[in-house]
Amino acid sequence: MNGYFSAVITVPGPAQAKELRRHQGIPGVEIMPDGELFVCFYANVEPGEGPGNYAVIARSSDGGRSWKEANVVVPPGTERVFDPVLWRSPDGVLRLFYAQGASDGLHKPFDGRAGVWTAELVEYDAENTVWSAPRRIGDGVMMNKPEVLASGSWVLPVALWSIYPEKEHADLKGKYRPNLLVTRDRGKTFHFILGPDVPERTYDEHVVIERRDKSWLVVVRTRRGARAVVTTDHGDSYSSVFTPFAGGADSRFALRRLKSSRLCLVTHAVPEPCPGENWKPSRANLTVWLSEDDGASWRGRLMLEERPGVSYPDFTEDAAGNIFVVYDRNRTKGHGQVWLAKITEADILAGAFVTPGSTAGILVDAFPFAPGK
Repeated sequence: MNGYFSAVITVPGPAQAKELRRHQGIPGVEIMPDGELFVCFYANVEPGEGPGNYAVIARSSDGGRSWKEANVVVPPGTERVFDPVLWRSPDGVLRLFYAQGASDGLHKPFDGRAGVWTAELVEYDAENTVWSAPRRIGDGVMMNKPEVLASGSWVLPVALWSIYPEKEHADLKGKYRPNLLVTRDRGKTFHFILGPDVPERTYDEHVVIERRDKSWLVVVRTRRGARAVVTTDHGDSYSSVFTPFAGGADSRFALRRLKSSRLCLVTHAVPEPCPGENWKPSRANLTVWLSEDDGASWRGRLMLEERPGVSYPDFTEDAAGNIFVVYDRNRTKGHGQVWLAKITEADILAGAFVTPGSTAGILVDAFPFAPGK
């Protein structure tokens, strides 16, 4: 829709009942200072990505033991809302980002432009969760949390997918890359930076990390797992492509710096020894690692989920150092499960759940879809 009509953030209604869903997943997670957990994901009454996709925001006040679907983000007309992200910025505001765009049918989810929208959590209590009106901040899709630079600026990883070249728009020629949006005024205005041209990238779903030497590590999803480049001049130029860590599938990964200054990575593990260069990792063996040297090497190997069909992790950290990891399983195959893990750096380094209360088995949500319906 050329008019960029906003989706509506409202309370769930009959049209968003779990009983109607045949697709849900691609989650995000954030935690508030009072311990309130927020999880987002998107869903559909059809079995996949396409018209009618809407986002769900759920809350938990008891550490994930119980959940309430507080809001839905419903698209206008025949558009779709997808790839939601939750992020609590340094100013303490919980921010929701999501993509919105037209779709010409299931499994044709990108119209060549889409657009990233954002809203802020205004207030919440036991009964209500109130958000500001959404506003559009740029073309593309954002699938991971922003990075906060030492300067105080925020870098948002916003991609224009090159996987659908037949849908490219003339005014966006040359911009179909894992790009960056930088804000120096806490999200009031944004500056566009052209991203790297990484070979074999698919849906990009990239992450930006500022390293200790102030260079930026840009890690991008590709058909061969995550690959990275480095920019030492804030995106004016990029290094050659390299693989900064073992592991990964053609899927989203999660990579962020923890309060300890270590990098934390959640992705799909490659068996050891690796079966060979042409072997393609599956969406199984979701594993967590830590790095103390900006990704040059990785320690620990905590397995969160061995089963196939698990994917799209995101994580956040509370003030006490607990790490909450969210991921999905079997979005369309009768499950639509969204899972939560609570872990610590000690668990990751030990490769086992050694901290009391650590677990990977918290079910956030699932739809009761019966095959044949």
